[in-house]
Amino acid sequence: MNNTPVLKKMYAEKVVPALEKALKHDNPHNVPNLEKIVISSGIRSENSKEWVQEVVKEIAKLAGQQPVVTKSRKSIANFKLREGQANGVMVTLRGARMWEFLYKFINIVLPSIRDFRGVGTRLDGHGNYSFGIADHTIFPEITVDPNRKNLGMDITIVTTAKTDDEGRELLKQLGMPFRKPNAEAATTEAK
Repeated sequence: MNNTPVLKKMYAEKVVPALEKALKHDNPHNVPNLEKIVISSGIRSENSKEWVQEVVKEIAKLAGQQPVVTKSRKSIANFKLREGQANGVMVTLRGARMWEFLYKFINIVLPSIRDFRGVGTRLDGHGNYSFGIADHTIFPEITVDPNRKNLGMDITIVTTAKTDDEGRELLKQLGMPFRKPNAEAATTEAK
């Protein structure tokens, strides 16, 4: 029985040849690949320890593995932050979990957002893509409870791409629904 994630199989069979052609690489090992996905969420200093544990549980549901609680390295009075106090939760996905999370995110989560028109096309200058989510209830694993606070998070997709164009092409070939910049400009000019 083959347990290769669907997106990883698609990457090997379709994306690598397409990227070789598009980026003019003659060696398939030079084609950019996914390295890891980091999911992180900041926690305000006035939140209780129970809230920190709630955030840990929610991120664990999304990621499929246990996240780490990050703590402040020094005290900052203006932020009411003490050294060693919990200030965030993060998890790094690699291997099969990374491929499964990205597949779920591209094919299930993003299309379920109301009035979704695509994600931004801006990368960080090194071929990595980051974006923020204001409400974690867009994920199917999360049950919606009106009494619970919404949890925001940042998701960073780290690639082996050397440039933003290579990283953007990799994500586009994997199915990332980028916004079309010309369509946005045309609709604003028409108004």
